[in-house]
Amino acid sequence: MGGLQSLFQGMTLGSVISMVLDLCIVTALFYYVFMLMQGTRAVQLIKGLLVLVAAVALSGWLQLDVLGWLLSQLWSVIILALAVIFQPEIRRALEQIGRSRLYIRPFEGASADMQPVYDAVVKAAVEESKHNVGMLVVLEREIGLNNYVETGIRMDCLVSEQTLINIFVHNTPLHDGAAIIRGNRILAAACFLPLSDNPNLSMSFGTRHRSGIGLTEVSDALVVIVSEETGAISVAVEGQIYVNLDEQALRRHIEQHFAVVNSGAKQVQARFRLKRERGGKDA
Repeated sequence: MGGLQSLFQGMTLGSVISMVLDLCIVTALFYYVFMLMQGTRAVQLIKGLLVLVAAVALSGWLQLDVLGWLLSQLWSVIILALAVIFQPEIRRALEQIGRSRLYIRPFEGASADMQPVYDAVVKAAVEESKHNVGMLVVLEREIGLNNYVETGIRMDCLVSEQTLINIFVHNTPLHDGAAIIRGNRILAAACFLPLSDNPNLSMSFGTRHRSGIGLTEVSDALVVIVSEETGAISVAVEGQIYVNLDEQALRRHIEQHFAVVNSGAKQVQARFRLKRERGGKDA
C-alpha cells in the first residue's frame, strides 16, 4: 500500500490523465495490431520472434557470449528479411489502416435511387443460383478499382438483372472473371481479381471464391459470388466470406454495407443478423 502511495505521490490530475491516456493508446495499438495479424502468416512470425528473444535472454543469463553476439548480429538481417517476406501482409495492414474510419458515418453512403442496382444484383444472383451458373460481381465502394477494370472487357452499361445474367452465360467471352459495378453502371466484365493467400480458407473454395475474398482484402468492395458447382450464394467483404445465403440474407448484406437501411432500429437489427451469420457460417 505504501508503494502505491509513493508511486502516485506528487502526481497531478493532468499527469494521471496523461498516463491513463498513454496506457489506453498503447493497449488499443497492440489490440489493433493483433487483429490485423489474425489469420495471416504473421502469427507464426510472432512465435518465431518470441523464440529468438528467449534465446537472446537465455544467452545473456548463461553468459554465452559467442551465441549472444551471433544473435545480436542477426537482428538487422532478420528485420530486412521480414520486410521482404511479409510484404503482402504489411501492405494489407497499411491499406486497412488507410481505409479505416475514426467515426461511424450515418447512412449516407447510398442514395435511394441506387436501390434498383442492388435489387438487380440480388435477383440475378438468385436466378443464376437456381441453374448452377457461376457468377462473380464486384460492387465498388470508396476505394477505386480502375486497375482491375483495366484487366477486363469494357462495357459501361446500366446495371440490370438481365444484363448480369447474360454476362455469365456459359461458354461466352465474359463468363470467366468478374463484373465490376460502379454506381449504377457495369464498368467491365471478365476482370481478373487477386487471389487470397489466407491459409485459413476452406479447401472447398475454388478460384472464384478466393479471388472474391482476395479483392476484399485489398479494397473495401463487396463481392457477390455464386458457385458453379453447388449454386450456393456467398458474399465476400472486408476479407471475410459469408456462405450459403438466401435472397433475404444477401439483400441484408448489401443493405448493411451500402447504407440502404433507413432507420436506426433497422441498422442495429441488420448488424445483429450479420454477426450471427458470420458466427455460424464463416469459413
